[in-house]
Amino acid sequence: MTGMLTGKVMLVTGAGGGIGRDIALAAAGQGAAVVVNDLGASLKGDRSEAGAAAAVVAEIEAAGGRAIANTGSVSDPDAARQMVSDAVEAFGRLDAVVNNAGILRDGFFHKMTYEDFDAVVKVHLYGSFNVSRAAADQFRAQEGGALIHMTSTSGLIGNLAQANYSAAKLGIAALSKSIALDLKRWNVTSNCIAPFAWSRMTSSIKVDTPEQAERVRKLQEMKPAKIAPLALYLASDQGRDVTGQIFASRNNEIFVMSQPRPVRSVHRDGGWTPETVAEHAMPALRAGFVPLDVSADVFNWDPV
Repeated sequence: MTGMLTGKVMLVTGAGGGIGRDIALAAAGQGAAVVVNDLGASLKGDRSEAGAAAAVVAEIEAAGGRAIANTGSVSDPDAARQMVSDAVEAFGRLDAVVNNAGILRDGFFHKMTYEDFDAVVKVHLYGSFNVSRAAADQFRAQEGGALIHMTSTSGLIGNLAQANYSAAKLGIAALSKSIALDLKRWNVTSNCIAPFAWSRMTSSIKVDTPEQAERVRKLQEMKPAKIAPLALYLASDQGRDVTGQIFASRNNEIFVMSQPRPVRSVHRDGGWTPETVAEHAMPALRAGFVPLDVSADVFNWDPV
């Protein structure tokens, strides 16, 4: 196969289904050799879908592409290093990583257990670190590579009953920026995508009101394959000058997201007291406050 990624090798985690699967298939269609990683786990992280990675490899090979399966857990640093080793051993190099693996254990904060917080952060945030760290050594040796991390508007903006997921996903955005800064000298890029798509992750959304039912209906129209083009561009030679950015992809829309910067300031000669903070600082700064929105409040128009 020939295409935009001809000659490149891509590792996609959590690629046994949903967004990861479609990115792996699309990458192979563009000429990349693909390491298809999937633990074969349920949405909550329990092993229940053994063979998911192998099934995607079979699809790629049936279409004339090259791929191998890996069933390691991204939460295990040794397993992450093995993913990179598998890529280099099978295909001679590694050019791009898509950190897509994830689980959900939703719950309101006052009911969330340590175990549910820990499990989600371990897969999303630690998983992105583990795989990126393992790939960094190979990228530095090659003097080039691309890291594409999946963040979420649940972290970038906010969402109910997802403190663990939101914390991990916002942490991934900061991790990506640090990687972009630290590895720039070796021509390594690092970017984030906040995907909107119906997948294993979003299929757990509770439908208990007509409004939620309508929201889910709209989500079901957003296919995971729509995320792939942006991810493949960021992995390609054409995307080598794009780094440290946060994108969102929703159906046929692509957004570049803002990143925290000062919006207003106040100064007082001699410093502040609690009283002058109340009398002067807060009234002056209030116009710059961010509303307590959730993702759906910000992305409040129909996808196009």
